[in-house]
Amino acid sequence: MVRDGYKFVVLPLVLGVIAGAAGWVVACGGLLFLAAFVAYFFRDPKRVAPSDPSVVVSPADGGVMEIVSEECEGCPGQRVSIFLAIWNVHVNRAPMAGKFEAVEYRPGRFYAAMRSRASSENEQNIIRLQTERGRIMFKQIAGWVARRVVCWKVPGDTVALGERIGLIRFGSRMDVWLPNEAEILARRGETVTGGVSVIARWR
Repeated sequence: MVRDGYKFVVLPLVLGVIAGAAGWVVACGGLLFLAAFVAYFFRDPKRVAPSDPSVVVSPADGGVMEIVSEECEGCPGQRVSIFLAIWNVHVNRAPMAGKFEAVEYRPGRFYAAMRSRASSENEQNIIRLQTERGRIMFKQIAGWVARRVVCWKVPGDTVALGERIGLIRFGSRMDVWLPNEAEILARRGETVTGGVSVIARWR
């Protein structure tokens, strides 16, 4: 389990034990179930990233819901958006190896993560990553259930392909922007695995 999850597990676990000791069977069962669910939500399975340095991997577990043409700072490219359901692993990973140029937190709204406007209007961390093949950008975006985006890296940090970089709590979305030099391989509706599934390859 990822370290951020322990503080969320402790309270229902302790209250469940107290309720059990007091003979409140239903309350005990409910609280222990809640503790187990939270522990499951914050699970952090090991992943083995591809060895090919030309690929871009999914930064999150979930489903590809949008692939659209989009400019970023005047540069044409494409955006791949991934929806993380409540049952998906919510630890986020680096889509490529590189150096963190910037991590910009933007407060915002909490629209449902599947809505297109969530990409620009919801609370988010915007991460610019300089790679050997060019600059890419990706976003951790909060949804209407997820109310907290967490990035464990700071500008200047280097990351390996598929390395853990942060977490979004309780249902959310991740966007990856790539310049046109990268060929998008992901397809809308596809289920992807963070740090493993190849979503693009540099031409």
